[in-house]
Amino acid sequence: MDGSGTQTDPRVIDAQLDFRTFIDLLRDDGDLVDIEREVDPHLELGAIVRRVSETNNKAPLFHNLKGTTKDGLWRAFGNAASLSGHGPDRFGRVARTFGLPRDATWKQICARTQLAKSASPLPPNILETGPCKENKILGADNIDLHALPAPKLHHEDGGKYIQTYGVHMLQTPDKSWTNWSIFRGMIHDRNHIVAQVNPRQHNYVVKEKWRALGETQVPWVLAFGIPPAATLAAAMPIPEGVSEGEYVGALAGRPLDVVKAELSDILVPANSEIVFEGYMSLEDRAIEGPFGDYLGYSFEDDKRMQPLFRVEAITYRNNPIFPVSVPGRITDESHTTAALAAAEILTFLQARGYPIKDANAPLETMATWCALQVDGPGLRARVATPAAFCTELGELLYSQKCSMLVNRFILVGEDVDIYDFQDLIWAFVTRCRPGRDEYYFDDKPALPLTPYQSHGGGDPTKGGKTLSDCLFHMEYEGGPNFLKTDFETSYPAEVKQKVLDTWTAMGFD
Repeated sequence: MDGSGTQTDPRVIDAQLDFRTFIDLLRDDGDLVDIEREVDPHLELGAIVRRVSETNNKAPLFHNLKGTTKDGLWRAFGNAASLSGHGPDRFGRVARTFGLPRDATWKQICARTQLAKSASPLPPNILETGPCKENKILGADNIDLHALPAPKLHHEDGGKYIQTYGVHMLQTPDKSWTNWSIFRGMIHDRNHIVAQVNPRQHNYVVKEKWRALGETQVPWVLAFGIPPAATLAAAMPIPEGVSEGEYVGALAGRPLDVVKAELSDILVPANSEIVFEGYMSLEDRAIEGPFGDYLGYSFEDDKRMQPLFRVEAITYRNNPIFPVSVPGRITDESHTTAALAAAEILTFLQARGYPIKDANAPLETMATWCALQVDGPGLRARVATPAAFCTELGELLYSQKCSMLVNRFILVGEDVDIYDFQDLIWAFVTRCRPGRDEYYFDDKPALPLTPYQSHGGGDPTKGGKTLSDCLFHMEYEGGPNFLKTDFETSYPAEVKQKVLDTWTAMGFD
């Protein structure tokens, strides 16, 4: 295979559902570095992964971590869904995650994530055992998280963040819904992790169902190195009540192979690299943080009391691989996974008949902005004033979980390429009149991780949500009466072609 792959290539399809096949495929793509020298998980690993993110470099696989246990725990892998260079295949890792050619566009990737919406959920294939059961450490007294080569990722972190790219699994008491999600977790003591749980997330909904029954703990699994498509699905704003395991089966077109956990009825991917099992306490809490998070800041006072998770079993594959994400400034997994919410937002709006053609959350904004491209004729058919349309849209969107990470929606016309940030920002600065064309939703739930919410004054839990209207009033009425003044628009085809044909000969690069 030449590395470009096609969607019918068996290994490209398999890589969606197998972490090791995914890694091998990246190696064949020339998008992976095997690091054989010893690397210290205390800051050195984090520094390498962080610099890879900031330079859009190859994904690193660390074969020799300092402190690896005699049981083989563990190798490490970073940058599973960050960018690959700056060329046409820069989204290659995310594309491979969803079984696409490595040069797939972001628009194609987003469309791929929504295929499961038109298919029935595909229940998993339950096996008696699987690779994740090759080795077992059972009993809380036999577990010492401090003995593992868990990384300290930023020097300002409050501890060793053992969980940055694994997937938490919680099941409702009636077992009708198993939620998979990604949220950070720090080692608290030898057999406890303290993890950040946000009230607006589905894991919070699940734990409250147990609390309502008078329970004091919730069966819990944390699985590392699961099928890549499942990891990204766990980070996406899938509707409440939908089990990610079934969603991924529908997305990939075949069921996930799963096995029953050791301590509960939770089903985990059979080819997971490492699986922690135990219980989430509904009573015991401890300090979590600070942590250098995905918006690029670490605040000394970012410490909160958060739930404790007791680890009572660890199962793992032979020679396991531990996935790591090191959040910070663009571009890492936090940003690419957050940007996938735009696809969910588009599906949500179109299902309700809104005249929106496309949606994109630019990585340059850390996916805190989402551009909405309007269908002009559809907009004018609604016979709505700008204020009425924008207010209705903002009220609806900022009440949905799929918009949780978005702080600004930007409404643009069909002439704006929402996948070209230069085009988008040009429309924003020339068409949106400050104040008059901006709509604020100060009563809506905020994203507290946003620095201007947590440290900028005002209520950190509400507001900070805006919709910027970059449509001229004429676009609501009779359509646009303007043209762009640029090379593509302002000259006849024969003139442009003559310039292009002689460009290099004239001395230009």
